[in-house]
Amino acid sequence: MNQLHTLEEAQNALNGEKPVVFVWSSAWCPDCLYLDTFVDRIIAASPDFDFFKLTPDELGELAEQQGILGIPSFTVFRNGKEIGRFVSKLRKTPEEIQNFLNTCKEAN
Repeated sequence: MNQLHTLEEAQNALNGEKPVVFVWSSAWCPDCLYLDTFVDRIIAASPDFDFFKLTPDELGELAEQQGILGIPSFTVFRNGKEIGRFVSKLRKTPEEIQNFLNTCKEAN
């Protein structure tokens, strides 16, 4: 998963052909470190999406615009428009994330 560091990189990612998943996380977040133990399996099982990692520490303005209040969180976009979000302060399980992505795929 590529990490985005600038608003320009994030905007370019939103203009891709496939739906885009922004994975908001940070190195200091215990639940984000837990997510790192299985996120590669979710990415491999979800070839219809492009995944990008972002941190509110670097992209605070974008996090604020997207209403990211807790991490890890997920926002999904298609053609630059949000089609789904899984934002909460709670630890997320692999099953919850996969179900969320399946719902976004159906909305696609």
